[in-house]
Amino acid sequence: MSEESDMEKAIKETSILEEYSINWTQKLGAGISGPVRVCVKKSTQERFALKILLDRPKARNEVRLHMMCATHPNIVQIIEVFANSVQFPHESSPRARLLIVMEMMEGGELFHRISQHRHFTEKQASQVTKQATLALRHCHLLNIAHRDLKPENLLFKDNSLDAPVKLCDFGFAKIDQGDLMTPQFTPYYVAPQSCDLWSLGVIIYVMLCGYPPFYSKHHSRTIPKDMRRKIMTGSFEFPEEEWSQISEMAKDVVRKLLKVKPEERLTIEGVLDHPWLNSTEALDNVLPSAQLMMDKAVVAGIQQAHAEQLANMRIQDLKVSLKPLHSVNNPILRKRKLLGTKPKDSVYIHDHENGAEDSNVALEKLRDVIAQCILPQAGENEDEKLNEVMQEAWKYNRECKLLRDTLQSFSWNGRGFTDKVDRLKLAEIVKQVIEEQTTSHESQ
Repeated sequence: MSEESDMEKAIKETSILEEYSINWTQKLGAGISGPVRVCVKKSTQERFALKILLDRPKARNEVRLHMMCATHPNIVQIIEVFANSVQFPHESSPRARLLIVMEMMEGGELFHRISQHRHFTEKQASQVTKQATLALRHCHLLNIAHRDLKPENLLFKDNSLDAPVKLCDFGFAKIDQGDLMTPQFTPYYVAPQSCDLWSLGVIIYVMLCGYPPFYSKHHSRTIPKDMRRKIMTGSFEFPEEEWSQISEMAKDVVRKLLKVKPEERLTIEGVLDHPWLNSTEALDNVLPSAQLMMDKAVVAGIQQAHAEQLANMRIQDLKVSLKPLHSVNNPILRKRKLLGTKPKDSVYIHDHENGAEDSNVALEKLRDVIAQCILPQAGENEDEKLNEVMQEAWKYNRECKLLRDTLQSFSWNGRGFTDKVDRLKLAEIVKQVIEEQTTSHESQ
């Protein structure tokens, strides 16, 4: 693939410290892969944002997809990328890492910006929406789904009133090959590009009123049943207190984006053509969202709810090849046949090539961990059960370096987690382990 080879050529192997000074203490934000820091180009004294990732195929893919999209004015630019060995204080030896130098976005994250501007208007919300939609359209035209569209990933270039908004963080982006599948208990059982549009609808709703559309009073670490039911049925309202001064055009675009059925959902072109994004009316009504977003606890709750919806979108079912029994070359079945036990012809089983049933068991154990993280069974001790399924997964996947590193970072002692576990983050990384293991098995 030419983009891949171009990206590889663009990565520098000289030390980043020859060209940049890094401020290790100042952190701009924290994604799933760690904090973003500040660095300064020595020759110009210009400030940039620095993201550091372990140098793995997934990280290189993130860089490649971000570079493919970064030519658009509403997507954060990558300036250059270094491949260096870096040793952090808690590590016993240096590790290969990618250091991604990006343009600095001095204006900060969307919700922080709204809270700072006491008079955030509907017109400003419309302008933010237009720029975010243009960024998404650019990605989608390249057949790339961003899959992590949330307020923290929409940044303002500076603190001026007309500062451009830019999309960042391609850590979960994927080229859509038409085979991505997602759990059926969320509205995301659709093409991933359409998932981006659903997320856009949620963000517009929150920008306008200051709380999420599928609000649940009983919010907890996992998506509660009543909130999940609301999401699945598309049940949301426009409460009079906050929405009475908001235009019908704005409500219309939200309604059309938060359709459960993807075929009924507004397309990206439909959003860009919508009257709300192209209105000549003043729309200078001050929104209630700015007042609500001054409360950091409210913002944290909104972000957690949206992050959970996104995480559930991304915990995908992996494709498994299924074959009729009579065509499978499987050692266990051969043995059964010799012993005279004949399974029914209509039964389908997982295709185990060359006696690789152990690898399928290993993957199944990892899927159990994801299930326990996202949908723990009612009435059981969640922590004990998570320790139990993780012990089983570890037993079958001891050779996996990514899993070993992950467990170490989550304070795993071989029998259980000694610290509180961020289950969504654990589920995300275990999914990466499954993808890595699946790829390596297919290539053998």
